[in-house]
Amino acid sequence: MPFQQFVVKVNSRCNLACRYCYMYFAADTGWRRQPVTADAVTLRQIAHRIGEHVTAHGLRALSLVLHGGEPLLTDPAVLGAFAADVRDRAGDGCSVRAAVQTNGVLLTEDKLAVLAEHGITVGLSLDGGLAAHNHQRVDHAGRPAWPAIRRAARLLAEDRHRGSFNGVLSVIDLATDPAEAYASLLALDPPAIDFLLPHGNWSRPPPGLPAPAAAPTPYGDWLCAVFDQWWGADRRRVRVRLFQECLALLLGLPAATEALGLQPFTAVVIETDGGIEQVDSLKSAYEGAAATGLNVFDHSFDQALDHPGVAARQAGTAALADACLSCPLLKVCGGGHYAHRYRAGHGFRNPSVYCADLSRLIRHIADALHRAATP
Repeated sequence: MPFQQFVVKVNSRCNLACRYCYMYFAADTGWRRQPVTADAVTLRQIAHRIGEHVTAHGLRALSLVLHGGEPLLTDPAVLGAFAADVRDRAGDGCSVRAAVQTNGVLLTEDKLAVLAEHGITVGLSLDGGLAAHNHQRVDHAGRPAWPAIRRAARLLAEDRHRGSFNGVLSVIDLATDPAEAYASLLALDPPAIDFLLPHGNWSRPPPGLPAPAAAPTPYGDWLCAVFDQWWGADRRRVRVRLFQECLALLLGLPAATEALGLQPFTAVVIETDGGIEQVDSLKSAYEGAAATGLNVFDHSFDQALDHPGVAARQAGTAALADACLSCPLLKVCGGGHYAHRYRAGHGFRNPSVYCADLSRLIRHIADALHRAATP
């Protein structure tokens, strides 16, 4: 499958030091060797390679994610010019959905206006809608980022900026009450919420999951509690990606997600030096886990498709552990997030470290769907 999502690191540094960040506090230290920003020559070459890939595969649509670090450390006008270059090279026959994923601290009215002028929407990363939920989101001096994040959330929720608001990404914190976390996020009025499991694996278990194969399912329980709030509401106020994709897969519909299902993975990351990498979350496994050894100056994205790591991500059931292949939830779970399967000395051919939690959530959603469909 050709790449259809291009995650471009426009800046390799961040103005925050979130304590759980897989980029700066995990196994991989490659960010230290990256240029701070992607220069104009690199951005032009990335746009060229994307256009080349569009032409080679006749793509009708693609996603361009401007990422970091913190992408708003780069002038929004530069981001806009880059998005315009990508659109120009992709041609009229390919729709380019451009978005910036930001922690929101640097978002202002003026910057939002420039992004909107260039057709770039905004995704906001935060861990809940209250200060207590964001206690791990601090700057390099340890000061809380929440006041600035709240200001960004309110700005995006205003009617005049509503069209620019993609939604929020929220990493689950077991110390947070799920009903409170969900209600606080609803109060920010985002169009969508994407709940993320903290990146961990069998060798570096996630917080609160010291014995992943044991009976307790803390993350599954947390998500089930939120699902019940979402599912039981008198009207659906917000899209919750994980729940909607699980429902689609249970109904036999295709769903494109890293967390669930067997759809081929079609995202690629380009670092500030032009290096072509696999998805960032692999950096939580070991040093160099995301590297391909390729770059946009010497290699096409088609060459990246031939990389063994990329091929494994697109191999479907061929990349799964025997335990996954015999599981009745296979087509829905899909083995879980690829990065969460890693075990030192055994690679990625393992069930997800969240296997029990995913089973708990999927079965819970399936039961709710069955009850709703039963006269």
